[in-house]
Amino acid sequence: MYPTRPVGFSYHRASSVDEAVSLLGRLEGARPLAGGHSLLPAMKLRLTSPAALIDIGRIPGLNAIEHRGDGLRIGALATHADVADSDVIRGACPVLAEAAGLIGDRQVRNRGTIGGSLAHADPGADYPTVVKALEASIATSGPGGQRFVRADEFFTGIFTTALQPGELVTHVHVPTLPAGSGSVYLKHKHPASGYAVAAVAAVVTVEGGTCSRARIIVGGVTATPTDATAVAGALVGSAPSDEAVAAVAAKIPDALGDSFGDAYASAEYRVHLAGVLAGRALNAAFERAAA
Repeated sequence: MYPTRPVGFSYHRASSVDEAVSLLGRLEGARPLAGGHSLLPAMKLRLTSPAALIDIGRIPGLNAIEHRGDGLRIGALATHADVADSDVIRGACPVLAEAAGLIGDRQVRNRGTIGGSLAHADPGADYPTVVKALEASIATSGPGGQRFVRADEFFTGIFTTALQPGELVTHVHVPTLPAGSGSVYLKHKHPASGYAVAAVAAVVTVEGGTCSRARIIVGGVTATPTDATAVAGALVGSAPSDEAVAAVAAKIPDALGDSFGDAYASAEYRVHLAGVLAGRALNAAFERAAA
């Protein structure tokens, strides 16, 4: 029988990022706690047993969503519901709001946070695929101060990131897309959890009827989101067409290396889904770019 309660731990509530970083550095085996939708179930099952929890959920301003000159600044404590409902995000980067609205169910969206999801790095999560496609950067604070990690370099393995000991995710920076751009996120979700069995984020830019940029990221199929932009590069320099998109989609499976499967979906099935979703996402992105 599985355990249903965690091992004992101490609880600390941080009132600032500096205090949270200090506590993480001072208390051995400490973990930050935000929405808790990933950490607390793992603790109940004793898959992880932190000696201390540092509650960062009430740090003022850490949930702020702002549009700045060079893009969006989204605080780590912004919930999925905040991201999905934000007029600022919907106006500047609708694909991110759309992806947030697909996460889990209403309870999860109202408690889970963007920073927690990125730090957890579940291969079936939605944000990693989208922020990588958008070439976002993740800001962290730790004993060495603040640093920015490109999304391309942030996710290093299953539940593994470039976060260093004692670091917190503080916000996400999403750069503004060029004029004439279109972006789409599509996924085949697990019917019970809502996690992505396979997912594709596509970002394209069209100038004068010609594709000048095409980026594809595949999630849910490999340990970290796979960049298939090299395959999408075949679209650059020509006018978008159904035939060109179909040719790119057919090559997506070749870009997916160590795919994995489970009792619900085999690796082969996930790879097949990725190709299908890539074609649909690219066509939809080109439609948005032309709108």
